[in-house]
Amino acid sequence: MIPVMNPLSEHRPTTPTTEHVTPMNRHKAATRSVWVSVVVNFFLSTAQIIVGFFAHSQALIADGIHTLSDLFADFIVLGANKISRSGADENHPYGHARFETAASLALGVLLIIVGCGMLWAAARKFIDPSSIPQVHQLALWAALLTLVSKECLFRYMLSIAKRANSTMLIANAWHARADAASSLVVALGIGGNLLGYTFLDPLAAALVGFMICRTGGKFAWDAMARLTDRGLTPAEVEEVRATFAATPGVKDVHDLKTRYMGDEVLIDAHLLVDGWMSVSEGHYIAAHARRRILASHRALDALVHIDPEDDQPGEQLAELPPREDILAFLYSRLGDLSPQAQPPVLIHYLNNTVELDIFIHEIGDSEADTDMLRRIKESLPSVRQAFPKLGRIQVWRGQESASA
Repeated sequence: MIPVMNPLSEHRPTTPTTEHVTPMNRHKAATRSVWVSVVVNFFLSTAQIIVGFFAHSQALIADGIHTLSDLFADFIVLGANKISRSGADENHPYGHARFETAASLALGVLLIIVGCGMLWAAARKFIDPSSIPQVHQLALWAALLTLVSKECLFRYMLSIAKRANSTMLIANAWHARADAASSLVVALGIGGNLLGYTFLDPLAAALVGFMICRTGGKFAWDAMARLTDRGLTPAEVEEVRATFAATPGVKDVHDLKTRYMGDEVLIDAHLLVDGWMSVSEGHYIAAHARRRILASHRALDALVHIDPEDDQPGEQLAELPPREDILAFLYSRLGDLSPQAQPPVLIHYLNNTVELDIFIHEIGDSEADTDMLRRIKESLPSVRQAFPKLGRIQVWRGQESASA
């Protein structure tokens, strides 16, 4: 029995427009906070070195040199912030967001170097404590002023970094906190020196050097992990999966992968949909799911693959015949037909088989239609013999136009 194809009604759903909104002033706030750090560090380092020289405080001079390293770090952040704002180009199709991560790595390495330098300087003082001179009381006041200034700078920069949600700026803020900690140690060391306990200076310097190395190692490791495509945490991945699964038309989600691109992520996912829906409807579902992800998560982009069936156990599509071979063989069995007279065929690759829907053109000539139906029926046994993977074959003879 030949099924009758009914007229198709056109339906174009209206899709609400949803955009992923990011703070417009993110880079401006980041640049402003870094310039504040540059100005503060410049004046502090100058004052520390000058006062340390006249007050005979090697610790204060060393802390001033440490502060100078912050200027270098600030300019790294400024450069990375400017580059990361650049859009995609031929060499960076995903943009330049990872320059922020690279800057975080550089800051982490810088902290490790500074920390190791402080440990080495402390070790030398332990070896020869007699080399520590008596300092002037002015050095203590300079160290305390530096401590307060750097703690205030840390709190200001951290508040900006959290609002901007930038790991690079957070790393730079904690760099300022490490400086405040080192200034505290310098103050304790100078105070101990003034009280006659000279060993407190190298001991405190060693403790701060260890703290700075530990902080730098943490930031460097985190940045390296992101540069080597570390993904979201399992809990965050499940949140992304839930957003995909809640999209109308999605039956399942698998092969979900994420990787960081700067402070945002790139997401890849396979969505299982009804295998009998049209390509355009599958595309509509994929586009809708992508919009939901970009609106709900810090995703730079999402690549969505539509699956008509669960392919997790392993795809065997390579064993199935391609469309060109099937049509060439079928049309050769139907006789000498013009391209306009060749019946259109809809092919389904499902359940490791090939299913065919063959449509007979309606030309208003019942004899010609009947003859085409006969030719198709007579060709099917040879078609099945040529392609053993064929499953259901259904012939449709429309009684009315299907382009309504």
